[in-house]
Amino acid sequence: MIDQIFEFILNHPILVGTFVFLLVAFLINEGKQGGATVNTSNLVRMVNHEDAVIVDVRDKKDFGLGHISGAIHIPFGSIDQRATELDADKPVVLVCKMGQHSSAAGKKLKALGFENVRRLSGGMAEWNASGLPIVKS
Repeated sequence: MIDQIFEFILNHPILVGTFVFLLVAFLINEGKQGGATVNTSNLVRMVNHEDAVIVDVRDKKDFGLGHISGAIHIPFGSIDQRATELDADKPVVLVCKMGQHSSAAGKKLKALGFENVRRLSGGMAEWNASGLPIVKS
């Protein structure tokens, strides 16, 4: 099976190269539409120096198990209705469980006029892996 895959790649380099290029372009485009990503240290810097707002888009149960101090809880399904609670002039950093839902939430906020939207790369999983503090409620 593996031999057949390598044989196909060697026999069709233009086709495979085009596929890889389009896949990478798609992933980059999808990532940018939901806002650029920031790592945990950049998030801390943004909160301390740029007055960034952290919006946690996880469900209530996950938010209660632990969240970043000062984070506003707006579940993903409520982002359209509750976006008015956010200041569009401040940077907004979206946080989800592993980084996937924040992209879709970022698209929604950008469509509502928010310009400075970022996403925490790796979500709360990355925050916890970095050993950074969480608040439980």
